[in-house]
Amino acid sequence: MASRLNPYISFDGTAKQAMEFYRDVFGGDLALNTFGESGMAGSEGADKVMHAMLETSSGFALMASDTPPGMEYNPGTNISVSLSGDDAAELRSYWDKLSKDGTVTVPLEKQMWGDEFGACTDRFGIGWMVNITQ
Repeated sequence: MASRLNPYISFDGTAKQAMEFYRDVFGGDLALNTFGESGMAGSEGADKVMHAMLETSSGFALMASDTPPGMEYNPGTNISVSLSGDDAAELRSYWDKLSKDGTVTVPLEKQMWGDEFGACTDRFGIGWMVNITQ
């Protein structure tokens, strides 16, 4: 798998409806996972979307999630750029460069879903997420 760059949108509880709408617009296959399905069953927001991915026959990839409980939802700043793939060396290199002189909000490390993931804001104020598939 090559590395992929795509938009990642955060919603305030409407990720499922929004992603179903985008599927209707662009076509493609939509995968949805809730916080409850991802190890947080019974918690506040367990029915909300932890991760959604729409992949289309045109090669579009759009990812989204609901803002997790306890995190602030900020309309207008609710989109990040996602880098993902399985070339760990390449993606770690991107991470090192993007996070340098920026702010790391989630360190790049193994997560409960098994991949390495990190989130940062670069020195220009752009939000980035890096996911290294295991």
